[in-house]
Amino acid sequence: MKLILIYNADTGVFNAVSDSIKKTLSPVDYQCSLCAVTHGLVSMRHEWRKFLGSLPMDKEFIHRDEAAKFGIEGRYDLPALVLEDSDKMQTLLIGSDELNAINDLSELIGLTQQRIAKAHAV
Repeated sequence: MKLILIYNADTGVFNAVSDSIKKTLSPVDYQCSLCAVTHGLVSMRHEWRKFLGSLPMDKEFIHRDEAAKFGIEGRYDLPALVLEDSDKMQTLLIGSDELNAINDLSELIGLTQQRIAKAHAV
Protein backbone atom coordinates (compact mmCIF):
# COMPACT_ATOMS: atom_id res chain seq x y z
CA MET A 1 0.00 0.00 0.00
CA LYS A 2 0.95 3.60 -0.50
CA LEU A 3 -0.31 6.69 1.32
CA ILE A 4 -0.80 9.61 -1.04
CA LEU A 5 -1.03 13.04 0.56
CA ILE A 6 -2.49 15.62 -1.81
CA TYR A 7 -2.09 19.23 -0.75
CA ASN A 8 -4.32 22.11 -1.79
CA ALA A 9 -1.21 24.19 -2.44
CA ASP A 10 1.23 24.58 -5.32
CA THR A 11 4.90 23.64 -5.55
CA GLY A 12 7.84 26.01 -5.59
CA VAL A 13 9.78 28.25 -3.24
CA PHE A 14 7.67 31.33 -3.94
CA ASN A 15 4.47 29.40 -3.20
CA ALA A 16 5.95 27.93 -0.01
CA VAL A 17 6.92 31.37 1.28
CA SER A 18 3.58 32.84 0.29
CA ASP A 19 1.73 29.96 1.99
CA SER A 20 3.74 30.42 5.19
CA ILE A 21 2.80 34.08 5.29
CA LYS A 22 -0.88 33.32 4.60
CA LYS A 23 -0.95 30.63 7.32
CA THR A 24 0.53 33.06 9.81
CA LEU A 25 -1.39 36.23 8.97
CA SER A 26 -4.77 34.76 8.06
CA PRO A 27 -5.08 31.10 9.08
CA VAL A 28 -8.88 31.12 8.66
CA ASP A 29 -8.52 31.97 4.96
CA TYR A 30 -5.70 29.52 4.25
CA GLN A 31 -6.81 26.97 1.63
CA CYS A 32 -4.84 23.88 2.65
CA SER A 33 -5.99 22.51 5.99
CA LEU A 34 -3.61 19.55 5.58
CA CYS A 35 -0.65 21.95 5.31
CA ALA A 36 -1.93 24.08 8.18
CA VAL A 37 -2.07 21.14 10.59
CA THR A 38 1.01 19.20 9.47
CA HIS A 39 3.47 22.00 8.71
CA GLY A 40 4.91 24.80 10.78
CA LEU A 41 6.22 28.05 9.41
CA VAL A 42 8.95 26.48 7.27
CA SER A 43 8.79 22.70 7.48
CA MET A 44 6.83 19.57 8.35
CA ARG A 45 6.06 19.21 12.06
CA HIS A 46 8.34 16.69 13.79
CA GLU A 47 5.44 14.68 15.24
CA TRP A 48 3.83 14.28 11.78
CA ARG A 49 7.16 13.35 10.15
CA LYS A 50 7.76 10.75 12.88
CA PHE A 51 4.23 9.35 12.47
CA LEU A 52 4.57 9.06 8.69
CA GLY A 53 7.96 7.40 9.14
CA SER A 54 6.38 4.78 11.39
CA LEU A 55 3.87 3.71 8.74
CA PRO A 56 4.86 0.49 6.96
CA MET A 57 4.09 1.83 3.49
CA ASP A 58 5.40 4.17 0.85
CA LYS A 59 4.29 7.80 0.94
CA GLU A 60 3.82 10.17 -1.95
CA PHE A 61 3.35 13.91 -1.54
CA ILE A 62 1.49 15.67 -4.35
CA HIS A 63 0.68 19.35 -4.69
CA ARG A 64 -2.37 20.76 -6.49
CA ASP A 65 -0.35 21.85 -9.54
CA GLU A 66 1.06 18.30 -9.92
CA ALA A 67 -2.31 16.52 -9.89
CA ALA A 68 -2.57 16.21 -13.67
CA LYS A 69 0.91 14.69 -13.89
CA PHE A 70 -0.20 11.97 -11.45
CA GLY A 71 -3.55 11.39 -13.17
CA ILE A 72 -5.63 12.55 -10.22
CA GLU A 73 -6.68 16.03 -11.32
CA GLY A 74 -10.32 16.57 -10.43
CA ARG A 75 -10.67 13.14 -8.85
CA TYR A 76 -10.65 14.40 -5.26
CA ASP A 77 -11.57 17.63 -3.52
CA LEU A 78 -8.37 18.94 -1.99
CA PRO A 79 -6.68 18.41 0.33
CA ALA A 80 -7.02 14.64 0.62
CA LEU A 81 -5.32 11.52 1.94
CA VAL A 82 -5.63 8.53 -0.37
CA LEU A 83 -4.57 4.89 -0.07
CA GLU A 84 -3.34 3.09 -3.15
CA ASP A 85 -3.05 -0.68 -3.22
CA SER A 86 -0.62 -2.84 -5.18
CA ASP A 87 -3.06 -2.89 -8.13
CA LYS A 88 -2.99 0.95 -8.23
CA MET A 89 -6.60 1.09 -6.99
CA GLN A 90 -7.14 4.24 -4.95
CA THR A 91 -9.45 4.72 -1.99
CA LEU A 92 -10.14 8.05 -0.35
CA LEU A 93 -8.87 7.75 3.20
CA ILE A 94 -9.68 11.24 4.51
CA GLY A 95 -11.45 13.79 2.35
CA SER A 96 -11.30 17.56 2.31
CA ASP A 97 -14.41 18.08 4.44
CA GLU A 98 -12.94 16.01 7.25
CA LEU A 99 -9.50 17.57 6.89
CA ASN A 100 -11.02 21.05 6.97
CA ALA A 101 -12.69 20.19 10.30
CA ILE A 102 -9.45 19.01 11.94
CA ASN A 103 -7.56 21.63 13.92
CA ASP A 104 -5.18 19.42 15.88
CA LEU A 105 -2.33 17.24 14.66
CA SER A 106 -3.04 14.49 17.20
CA GLU A 107 -6.61 14.28 15.88
CA LEU A 108 -5.31 13.89 12.31
CA ILE A 109 -2.83 11.21 13.39
CA GLY A 110 -5.54 9.30 15.25
CA LEU A 111 -7.99 9.47 12.33
CA THR A 112 -5.29 8.43 9.86
CA GLN A 113 -4.32 5.44 12.02
CA GLN A 114 -7.97 4.44 12.39
CA ARG A 115 -8.67 4.63 8.65
CA ILE A 116 -5.52 2.74 7.68
CA ALA A 117 -6.36 -0.02 10.17
CA LYS A 118 -9.90 -0.20 8.78
CA ALA A 119 -8.56 -0.40 5.21
CA HIS A 120 -6.21 -3.24 6.18
CA ALA A 121 -9.11 -5.13 7.79
CA VAL A 122 -11.13 -5.11 4.56
